[in-house]
Amino acid sequence: MTRTAENKDEKRHTAEAIIRRLKQAGFESYFVGGCVRDFVRGVIPGDYDIVTSALPNQVEVLFEHTVAVGAKFGVMVVIQDGHSYEVATFRSDDVYEDGRRPTRVHFSSAKEDVFRRDFTINGLLMNPDTEEVIDHVGGLNDIGKKIIRTIGDPDKRFNEDYLRILRSIRFAANLNFEIEPATRNKISKNAAKIKQISAERLQIELNKIITRKGARRGFELMAEMRLLP
Repeated sequence: MTRTAENKDEKRHTAEAIIRRLKQAGFESYFVGGCVRDFVRGVIPGDYDIVTSALPNQVEVLFEHTVAVGAKFGVMVVIQDGHSYEVATFRSDDVYEDGRRPTRVHFSSAKEDVFRRDFTINGLLMNPDTEEVIDHVGGLNDIGKKIIRTIGDPDKRFNEDYLRILRSIRFAANLNFEIEPATRNKISKNAAKIKQISAERLQIELNKIITRKGARRGFELMAEMRLLP
């Protein structure tokens, strides 16, 4: 096993241990997002995100090393065995006023949490004990068909967070997926709003397009959907 593979294996075991600790304390907890998408695709995840019914202060009590990176929005980082893991409380979002973040959040259920997320392929939950994947949004079908589709109305999803416009391109390029027509149409419609996103956040997404698989296709998609100007 290579050092990279060993590191990924270690990160998974630690992530599973965090979920077990949350469950032992009586909290519902799952893997969510990109790591579940990777599991479904047969790829070993490099990072793990966790969602739970535990509130931020309860997460803080359970683990020795935590950082409140976004406690207002229910997000804590748990640092364990030299790795960092985002642990977020199930939530639903209030209105978005700045194309970036909600004005308020409401702590809710696992099902409500996935319906606030960006794309169906990122809206899957997984119980690591059984490896059962819980799909409320049609993400498994879209992974099978290699489709990028927003959860719900694409116009609403993109206007909640304009960075999702660029993220859709990044996922299509990196994964070699197609963007479904309704989502594609709303990317072009809202393309100019990407200018309202900070240079730092844009740089992160652009770097992921440039340095990973599908860089050429990423730039072609940005050109087709009026993002390059």
